[in-house]
Formats: sequence, structure tokens, C-alpha cells
Amino acid sequence: MKKPILIFWLILFSLFSYAQTLDEALLREIKGSFVRDPQNIALQNILTGDADISRNAMNRAVQGKIDHFFKYRVTVKGITNQYSSGRCWMFASMNALRPVVRELLQTEDFDFSHSYVYFWDLLEKSNLFLENIIQTAERDIDDREVTVYFSTPINDGGVWSLFYNVAEKYGVVPESVMPESEHSKNSRQMVSVIKERLRAGGYSLREMYSRGADAEGLRREKKAILKDVYRVLSLCLGDPPAEFLYRYKNREGQIISMKTTPLEFYRSIISSDYSPSSYIMIMNDPTREYYRMYELRNYRNTVEGINWIYLNLPNDEIKAAALSSIKDNEPMYTSCDVGKYFDKESGILDPDNYDYQSLLGINLQMDKKARILTGQSSSSHAMLLIGCDTDQDDKPVKWEFENSWGKNNGNGGYLTFTDKWFDEYMFRFVIHKKHLSPKAIAALSKDPVLLPVWDHMF
Repeated sequence: MKKPILIFWLILFSLFSYAQTLDEALLREIKGSFVRDPQNIALQNILTGDADISRNAMNRAVQGKIDHFFKYRVTVKGITNQYSSGRCWMFASMNALRPVVRELLQTEDFDFSHSYVYFWDLLEKSNLFLENIIQTAERDIDDREVTVYFSTPINDGGVWSLFYNVAEKYGVVPESVMPESEHSKNSRQMVSVIKERLRAGGYSLREMYSRGADAEGLRREKKAILKDVYRVLSLCLGDPPAEFLYRYKNREGQIISMKTTPLEFYRSIISSDYSPSSYIMIMNDPTREYYRMYELRNYRNTVEGINWIYLNLPNDEIKAAALSSIKDNEPMYTSCDVGKYFDKESGILDPDNYDYQSLLGINLQMDKKARILTGQSSSSHAMLLIGCDTDQDDKPVKWEFENSWGKNNGNGGYLTFTDKWFDEYMFRFVIHKKHLSPKAIAALSKDPVLLPVWDHMF
């Protein structure tokens, strides 16, 4: 038993002993690898005078070869704008419901209030953070889980299940009832102030615990902190209504008035089928076993709400389900790594848009698994999946997003991405279970694997 341990330490010692420094010989070899020939000199002159590497790497051979026409497309209308905020998940979740509400109310002009949902989301996230700090108060402050909580007490980000948690508890209201404020449209400073108050409050709770404070005392302090958070939210976003009068014009030109509460309104427009019992988040994560359920511990906004749970599936399964949903005229909440190989001017996402290797003479090849594990790629933005174009065999060739960056972005607010880009940079989808294969349905019955709060998908 002692011999293997000795060998291990000898190997470890040898690795550190022979760690290579940038000595003169190595630097000379590295420097010599850059040949100052006419081609490299020309490239150096171009790039030192132009900071836009992507523009210089644009692959002109594929320009104009991808159109924005789709064989199958969900009936949608109206582009929303999340402005300078990280509320994409909220917009995508509500954008998926807008066509249903328009038909129910028989109106062409309807949108949800994102400020209303945002208010309650941030208050609930603040409460969850403080509860997490209380629950871990006995641990060292440099404990890995405690560090995660303090690193991001709250943020704008989320997934579909967070919208479901808030809407089920607080309801929803039309956009005209609680319009956008300057702080919902540009949330950085407001969120920064709340984070600072929460970190101070979280530290205070830990100090109280170390001095022997009981649960009642800790929760009394928590209540005082939440009152401050509520005050900031009210000052910056406005007061969320307990009841409201909503007036709108239907398609026949009639003025309709309804007096209701946010919860009553939500229950009157949302089908009872709209719940995690019918809808499931599916995901393509090649770092983990397919046909398995996964749950991220403590990834929610309300203490009593559901966590982020997903079924991991291969891309061919996801594409079949997504195409089935689109053919059924049902859009899907999706998320992706939107910044990768995105031509903003044309609104097209395609791995062939940019040729960095030819421009810079370096190899950037990594598969999706390697990109995820090294942090090179992750889901960064949520949008609504609404369209698919297929070939003569009905195989997908490209897809379409309804984005929430306003009408002046992409193709009038919509984005087109190739099937090749789908394989590499698409991650999450929320879809009705009826569109899944029997094999995928069977996997839903398995208990989810519980992932830690520091997981790479958090």
C-alpha cells in the first residue's frame, strides 16, 4: 500500500520540479515561430488598426446564401424589448403565452407587464438568498456553497421555471397596468444596490448567529432587510397592483373593461395544462448522460418553488420534438449561446459566418463537450423558437427565433440560425411532453440527479 502512495508523490514532485519557465531559449523559439513574411505583415497592419476581429474574419463565401423563409412557422406577432436587462428568460416565457392570450381576449394588441413579474422575482430571490445564508450560518464563510451565495445574492437571470414560480404565486398583469420603468429597462444600478444591501444583511445574519442569536432573532433581522429591498424595488419599479382595471379593444372594435386581481387574471388566461406536469425542460448537455433527469439544487426564486429540472437528450431527439411543436403551432422557450458566430447585421447565426483560423492562423476547434467543461460556451440568452425550414425529406436545415431585443435587431427582431449552429450552441427548450418520443417519456419517471449550486450549468 505504501509503494503506490510513494510513486504518486514522486510523480507529483517531478511535475512541479520540471515546470517549464519562459526562459531565453523557449522565448526565442516562440518568437521565431511568427514569421514576418508579406502575408503576416499585411495582416498585422490590418489588425493593429482595426479592433473588430470578427468583421475581418467574416466568411464572404457564405454571405447571402441563407434566407429568412420558413416552411413551418408558429403564428406570432409583435417584437418585445428587454432593453439593458438580463430578463430574457422572463420575456421568452411570456412571449410563448402571448398568442394564446390574444386569441382568448380576441385582441391584436396585448403584452404582459415584465416590470410586475420582475418586482416579485427580485424580492423572492432576495428572500431565498437570506434563507440560504441562515441555513448555512454554521459553516465557514469560505465554504464553497456559502461563497456561491455571496458571489451572486441576486441577478436578473433565470429559466422558465422561475417565471412559473412567480406567476403561480403572484399572477400577471397586462403591460399597461405596470409599464416598464427606467430601472427595469436598465437594471444594473438598481440590482447593484440591492446586492450590496443583501451582502451586508447576509454578513449581519452570520454575525448574529455566531453570537448565539436564535431563529426568531435571525428572521426578525431578515424581515428588516427585506423591507429595505422592497423599498428599493418600489422606488425604482413602482408599486405592484393588488387589483386593477384593464381596458382594451377587441378585434370587433369594442371596448372591454375588466376589474380583477393579478392572480385572477392569470388563472383566467392560462390553461390548467400549463404546468410542470405537462411541460418539461429538455436540454442538450453532452457532458452528462442522455435520457436522464437532472436538478440544480437551490436554483429557483421562491423558497417553496420548483428548482430548475431538465431532461438531458441528444440533439436528434430535441430536433424531432421541436419540429413537432412548431408544426402544432406552439412556440417554445429556448436558450442558447447567442454570441457565438452571430452576424448581427443579417440576423444569422452560423458556425461558418467567421473564419478565424484563416485570418489568425490558429486552431480554435473544440467540440461542444469541451467548450462547456472549459467555460468557452454556455447558455447566455433565452428566446422563443418559432420556425423551422426543412429539405425535401423534411429534415431541418435552419430555424428561427423571436428575440426580445427590439425590432431594430436582426431581421426585424427575428434571428435565423442554421441546423449546424443548432448542434453546437443550442441548450434548453421548454416543450409539451406530448411531443417527446416514448424513450424520452420513459426517462421522465427516473429520479433526477441532484447537482450542486456550483455546477457549470448554474
